[in-house]
Amino acid sequence: MSGRFHVDGADGPAKLTIEGLALDYVNPESGASHRAVEALDLRVAANEFLCVLGPSGCGKSTLLAAIAGFIAPTHGSIVMNGRPVKGPGAERGVVFQEYALLPWMNVLDNAALGLKLRGLPREERYETARRFLALTNLRDVEHKFPHELSGGMKQRVAVARTLANAPEVMLMDEPFAAVDAQTRMTLQEELARIASHSRLTVVFITHSVEEAIFLGDRVAVMTRGPGRIRTIVDVPFEREARAWSLLNADPAFAGLREHLLELVRTDAVVPREPVSAA
Repeated sequence: MSGRFHVDGADGPAKLTIEGLALDYVNPESGASHRAVEALDLRVAANEFLCVLGPSGCGKSTLLAAIAGFIAPTHGSIVMNGRPVKGPGAERGVVFQEYALLPWMNVLDNAALGLKLRGLPREERYETARRFLALTNLRDVEHKFPHELSGGMKQRVAVARTLANAPEVMLMDEPFAAVDAQTRMTLQEELARIASHSRLTVVFITHSVEEAIFLGDRVAVMTRGPGRIRTIVDVPFEREARAWSLLNADPAFAGLREHLLELVRTDAVVPREPVSAA
């Protein structure tokens, strides 16, 4: 069972510790500010795959941006390996929903881009990039350009590029939301396979209950905005057994899905103001 990660992550050393976090989002056009995350506490164990789930507008992506160092906390702290997060760093790799590939570079050069920016010699960066392209089943298309790839293949290149930089933590913001259902299932199975054979810590943002159960060791459910952690649920399936053909036939999968759906649904409902009699 993957229940080795409990609510406080106490069974493994902490990779990320978030305490009393408040985040304000500022609209770049209007300049208006609103509180996206409030009083959020979270502990992520080393080598854990944590999925973050919650209703639309609960601050999931804002939380991920803060862990990545793209925005600073309004209050509270984010600590990685005992050191405060003060900005972006190579130890935290980010995969967005948008593929963010450079159209004038082929697959190999896109996968090796981070290594090039770090100054690695050409042969070394290509060797490393090819290793992760093979891991994501892309070695046969290394000379193709982004416009020649399907959406699923583009996202695999983005994952390979992030892995090639050897981050300690991979931060993923709904990376499979833009692809079709069949491709999404394939990508989920590949990511589960990679995670089960790596030492990565993953924080994965999703709006899909099924995806959260399929990928996560634990699922953190956020309240509606300003978001905080409502509860954290252990996922009782071995990583090595993550295959849709197996989980879809497991009554425990259906039961956990209904439990998480109920948590998200009840918190997504905005209570109505009482109507006073005239």
